Amino acid sequence: MASWSSPTFSLVEYFESQTVFQCGYCKNVACSVSNGMWAHSLTVQDYQDLIDRGWRRSGKYLYKPVMNKTCCPQYTIRCRPLQFQPSKSHKKVLKKMLKFLAKGEISKGSCEDEPMDSTMEDAVAGDFALVNKLDIKCDLKTLSSDLKGGIESEEKKKENSLKKEGSKELIHPQAIEEKLGSGEPSHSIKVHIGPKPGKGADLSKPPCRKAKEMRKERKRLKLMQQNSAGAFEGFQAQGQPASLLPKAKSNQPKSLEDLIFESLPANASHKLEFTRFLVDSPLEAECPANGPECGYGSFHQQYWLDGKIIAVGVIDILPYCVSSVYLYYDPDYSFLSLGVYSALREIAFTKQLHERASQLSYYYMGFYIHSCPKMRYKGQYRPSDLLCPETYVWVPIEQCLPSLDNSKYCRFNQDPQAVDEGRSKDLNRLRVLHRRSTMPYAVYKNYQEDPSEEEGVLEYANLVGQKCAERMLLFRN
Repeated sequence: MASWSSPTFSLVEYFESQTVFQCGYCKNVACSVSNGMWAHSLTVQDYQDLIDRGWRRSGKYLYKPVMNKTCCPQYTIRCRPLQFQPSKSHKKVLKKMLKFLAKGEISKGSCEDEPMDSTMEDAVAGDFALVNKLDIKCDLKTLSSDLKGGIESEEKKKENSLKKEGSKELIHPQAIEEKLGSGEPSHSIKVHIGPKPGKGADLSKPPCRKAKEMRKERKRLKLMQQNSAGAFEGFQAQGQPASLLPKAKSNQPKSLEDLIFESLPANASHKLEFTRFLVDSPLEAECPANGPECGYGSFHQQYWLDGKIIAVGVIDILPYCVSSVYLYYDPDYSFLSLGVYSALREIAFTKQLHERASQLSYYYMGFYIHSCPKMRYKGQYRPSDLLCPETYVWVPIEQCLPSLDNSKYCRFNQDPQAVDEGRSKDLNRLRVLHRRSTMPYAVYKNYQEDPSEEEGVLEYANLVGQKCAERMLLFRN
């Protein structure tokens, strides 16, 4: 028998009775049902296998919703970062952060609070926050700083001129769409609305000459972007330096990395930095030679703005995925949609880890709760999959949604003959820690005083699966 202190084993204490809480989603009392166990220590491989069977951790507490009993079924969801393309709403968040860092601009308009998944205190569902309401389109195409500065200078002059004339200015949505489509910087566009007839308007007065020149300049830039070769020759013929040439539009959409790591001007208004360090958790840190440079385990990712910490994301780096646990953030910076921004950075981070550890290729977002409309936002990160609660196979979310619209609890595997291949098949091979010694359950039964205890052990084995049952140590008093 091996010593109980061997660091290569996970040590868990299973709670045989199901736990009932007030639901943090529908707020009903005593209707959120889950199984739970306490992890004194946990290897990254064991936790990987556990979350692939519907378990999640909140600190050292591991819980698995009883899907056919709980009021709001919680389906494990994972994103596939290698195929991920940010949506328009995701780009809007990245653009908002870029404008804030570069110029200190704060987007005007409504910014709803980010929906938070319930914490362990109210629903045993520690998770991370993302924004659900995203309502402004954006494009991160930028011109050179010289061109951008010239356009902004002209707009300021025009603005001052219009103010002197006593005219009113409104932001016109159509003008914004036109500018976004042109590939130019998407800062706010002022549209001149002249005085109403009868109030001193000179309708015979021609449009402002500077505004006409600006329109010509924009049109010229647009044509040059559509034909980069011709534009290059035209600029060279005029003796213009190549550094001032606007970049040609690419037919390929920008990658997530292009959007996140957009370069900032040297005189940027703010500086955003990131630090990452290991934290205390039940996960045992591991640094195999073929793994990522940072190793496996639990990490805090700190977001520092001008020397001030504004958010902390907790992630688990596991053999096949980055698992997002939860996010803390300063509510004074909620206008930056830090939930979405941190999730996009974590997706990009997963792709970086994949370059070193090829098997690490998924981003786990916790639970998807279709029966709670406010919690459907995780389904916006595509492509993504949901875990079948009966056979534990992954199914693309597009195939799951029609079933979820009809019933809050669903078996996603369409094969009626399919079974849980990872289920417990031999209880005698389950490993037990008893009296500071490890032993198979077949041996432990000789010490077992209460025959009814086996029912709880069998339940545990079925929930964690055969692989974890054979590797993890189940503490028995």
